[in-house]
Amino acid sequence: MFGAGYVGLVTGACFADLGHEVVIRDVVPERIERLRRGEIPIYEPGLEAVFERNAERIYFTLDVQEAVSGADFLYVAVGTPPYRLWRRPISAPSGRSSTSCPPICPAARSSS
Repeated sequence: MFGAGYVGLVTGACFADLGHEVVIRDVVPERIERLRRGEIPIYEPGLEAVFERNAERIYFTLDVQEAVSGADFLYVAVGTPPYRLWRRPISAPSGRSSTSCPPICPAARSSS
């Protein structure tokens, strides 16, 4: 999961609750450190319990390779770009060929 904001955290927690191993990657070191300590920076009813129940299946990282390595799918849950940009095809992360990269799925937007 690329993005540890509202959409990324809720979606990642739900995937973990379904039994998947989830790696959540973000670019903000302080956010990742807080998450690693078990501090959930957003409120969603029941979310804290889902994280506690699935602590062994959810990992947090700043490293792109760690987030991509072994992934079956990549979910993108980052700030919504302007319309003209999000219409472009999403390509493989830098350093990976499109044939070795798992499918990339944009997650739902948290704003309209």
